[in-house]
Amino acid sequence: MQIDKLRGKALDQLFEAVLSLKNLEECYQFFDDLCTMNEIQSLAQRLEVARMLREGKTYHKIESETGASTATISRVKRCLNFGNDAYQMALDRVHGKEEEAK
Repeated sequence: MQIDKLRGKALDQLFEAVLSLKNLEECYQFFDDLCTMNEIQSLAQRLEVARMLREGKTYHKIESETGASTATISRVKRCLNFGNDAYQMALDRVHGKEEEAK
C-alpha cells in the first residue's frame, strides 16, 4: 500500500476529521475550506471515472463525459484492477444508500 509511506499523525488527523463529518453539508463546508475547487473536482472526477469504468464504458465515452485525461482514466483503471478495492467499496456503499432511498 503506497499510503503507508505517508502514514503518520497529520494524515491520521485528516482522515479522522473526514470520518467525523456527519452529513453532505458538513462535507461541502469542510472540503470547501480544505481544498481548492480544482482539487475537489479532480477527486470527484476520479470517482466518476471509476464508476463509469465499472459499468464498462469506453475511454472515449469517459473522456467525453467527464473531461478526464486518458492518463487519469488509466490510473483509476489500474487502481480498480490492482489497488486496495477502495473505489469498489465506496461505490458499492454509495449505490447501496441510493437503493435504500428508493
